[in-house]
Amino acid sequence: MTLSDLYRHPADLPPRLPLFPLRGAILLPGATLPLNIFEPRYLEMIDDVMSGSRMIGMVQPASDGDEESPLGKAVALRRIGGAGRVTSYQELDDGRVAISITGVSRFEIVGEAETGKAYRAATVSYDCFAGDLTRGLGEELIDRERLTRALKSYLHRNNLKTDWSVIDRAPSEFLINALSVMCPYGPEEKQALLEARDLKTRADVLVALAEMELATGSGPDGTLQ
Repeated sequence: MTLSDLYRHPADLPPRLPLFPLRGAILLPGATLPLNIFEPRYLEMIDDVMSGSRMIGMVQPASDGDEESPLGKAVALRRIGGAGRVTSYQELDDGRVAISITGVSRFEIVGEAETGKAYRAATVSYDCFAGDLTRGLGEELIDRERLTRALKSYLHRNNLKTDWSVIDRAPSEFLINALSVMCPYGPEEKQALLEARDLKTRADVLVALAEMELATGSGPDGTLQ
C-alpha cells in the first residue's frame, strides 16, 4: 500500500504530531529525508513514533542561531512544517538509529501539545494543504525545459554528477520536491520553497535560486565559486 492510499484526505492524518525542529531541513510530499538519530530526546521520540502513527513533523526554528536543533521547548518554531512517515528504520551498533522519512503533507502549527517527555509535539492543521495529498497536482503547469536547464547549470557549477536518464524519467512533482529538500540552501530559502503555494510556484522559486546563484557566481551558502 502506498502513502497515497494511506492518506487521501486531511482527516486521515494525525491531528497531533511529534516535532523534530531542525534548522535548514524541510520535508515535502513524496521527497525522502534521511536522518541519523542520536540525541536521547529523539531516540525516545522515535520509539514512540514507531509504536504509533509513524508520523513526524519536521519544522525549522523561527530564529537565527548556531544550534541545528535547539534544546528546550521555549524556542519559537516556524508556523509551517512538513509531515512525513518513517519508511525506513535501522538500529546501529553505536546506539544511533538511522531512519528515512517520506513526506506526506505540509501542516500549520495550531498550538504546542504537552508530551510529558523531552521532545516537543504540536496540534496541527492540514486544511490549507489538502492539495499535497493529490499526487501530480499542477505538473502540467511546470516549464520542464527551464527547470532541467537550470538544474544542469546548477550541478555543473557545483561539480555535482547525476544520472540524467533517471531525472528525465522522474515526474516533475518528485523532481521539484526532492531538489527542494536536498539542495543546500539556507534556512530562509528552504522555508520559501516549503511555503510556496503550489508546485509551479515552488518550481519557479527553485529555478530563480539556481539562476541567481549562477548569475552571482556564488554557491548556495554564499561563497564564491
